[in-house]
Amino acid sequence: MGRKDLQKKGYLYDPERFADLVNGVVCAGRQVLAAEDLTELDSQAGQFGLAAYGEIRDGGTGGNENDRDTGKERGEDRGRERNRNQSKKKSGKLKDLRRDLVRRAAFGVNFMVVGIENQGETDYLMPLRCMSYDTAEYEKQAAQIRRKVRKRKKVTNAEFLSGFAKDSRLHPCVTIVLYYGEDCWDGATALREIMDLEGIPPELRAEVNDYKIHLCEVRKFENTEVFKTDVKQVFDCLRYAKEPEKLYQLVTSDPSYRAMEPDTYEMIVEYTGVGELMKVQEYGKDGKVDMSTLATGLIEMGRRQGIESGIEQGISQGIEQGYLDTARRMLQAGKLSHEEIALYSGLPIEEVRKLAMA
Repeated sequence: MGRKDLQKKGYLYDPERFADLVNGVVCAGRQVLAAEDLTELDSQAGQFGLAAYGEIRDGGTGGNENDRDTGKERGEDRGRERNRNQSKKKSGKLKDLRRDLVRRAAFGVNFMVVGIENQGETDYLMPLRCMSYDTAEYEKQAAQIRRKVRKRKKVTNAEFLSGFAKDSRLHPCVTIVLYYGEDCWDGATALREIMDLEGIPPELRAEVNDYKIHLCEVRKFENTEVFKTDVKQVFDCLRYAKEPEKLYQLVTSDPSYRAMEPDTYEMIVEYTGVGELMKVQEYGKDGKVDMSTLATGLIEMGRRQGIESGIEQGISQGIEQGYLDTARRMLQAGKLSHEEIALYSGLPIEEVRKLAMA
């Protein structure tokens, strides 16, 4: 796992930041979730390639009345099923589904599961990937419910076979995709966008279920006032990562940058690309970092980038001018055709013809 991936996971592992992120990104700043409402969950959601039907049922039974077998038979079925799953995994047919971060969020007596996926690049299969995570989570819940239902003294045949009672309920699940890339996300945000529906009759097309993802493009997130923790500073710095002067104004005008948590500082340094100019000389007595003392480095970086850009532009203009001068001299000599001049000078034939008419 790369350094950036570890930093993202470590930074958002903090329950206050996790809750703040959900409140800001999903709830537009409304404080619906608190840090104490969160409980850590296993990040492994399941295995990719398992049929949901076979996983929920003991031993992958066919669903007929004969499935009311003895405990010994059910145990043997489960053992055989585990062996088949292990064989599939070894042969590469199964893939572990592991979320970046997942928490159980309590709301009174109820709860929901909230997952976060960090993306540095566009994943063109993201809707299916998120759906797989959520489906695996629902399958885990269904498996827990199944064990309880089958222990009931009074259970109908349908409830026993499905492992799900009429009054059983699954807890909702949502996955938030945080995209840190510099380019705009150009992938799908819904399952239907990666489906080939051409030629499908409208009546049938309307019946195809969709699955949408909740995408947050971090570098384009403007209303950072919705955040109550230093998630705001991280989002702001990433938004201005390519604009050193605005980043300088931000760092020098906001008092929170004078006493930052070290992991917040490291996230900003890593993702703004100015690590070599933002080395921490020393921490304060409270162990926090004062970023305002590094503002001069930001301006120097901007000045250097401007010089490098100007040099690159000048070289490009000089090369183009050289092509033009060569073509003019060839035209003046009058010994070559326009096509030959285009070939030897490196100019498009249209440009050569324009020079000949000038």
